[in-house]
Amino acid sequence: MKKMYIYEPAMCCATGLCGVSVDPELLRISTVLSSLEKQGIKVWRYNLSSAPQAFVKNTEINQLMMNKGVEILPVTVVDNQIVKTGSYPTNQEIAELLEISESAFHNAGTQSGNGACGCSGGKCC
Repeated sequence: MKKMYIYEPAMCCATGLCGVSVDPELLRISTVLSSLEKQGIKVWRYNLSSAPQAFVKNTEINQLMMNKGVEILPVTVVDNQIVKTGSYPTNQEIAELLEISESAFHNAGTQSGNGACGCSGGKCC
């Protein structure tokens, strides 16, 4: 199984539910990663404010931030290779990078309209 790590900018929470407005991208990534974890697929997230040591220990991330600044975050690493900078990977990119089916999280917390989440009548639980 491939290993994915996401190095994120400093923020108060990983879900995007804190503050004045909800960040839909943080909510999406949190939902997708939670869904994957329930299926035994772990993706590690490191927040600059709560896990600064992870940024120091990874020399590539450390050097990237020294050269480009925190604007380069989030940075996605798969099997020790930087694969994306400046934004979170899309659902399709996560599936491709981890070599899993997108159906593993495609309907995480959303309605697809085709009943693919397993609930009757096409409505997700």
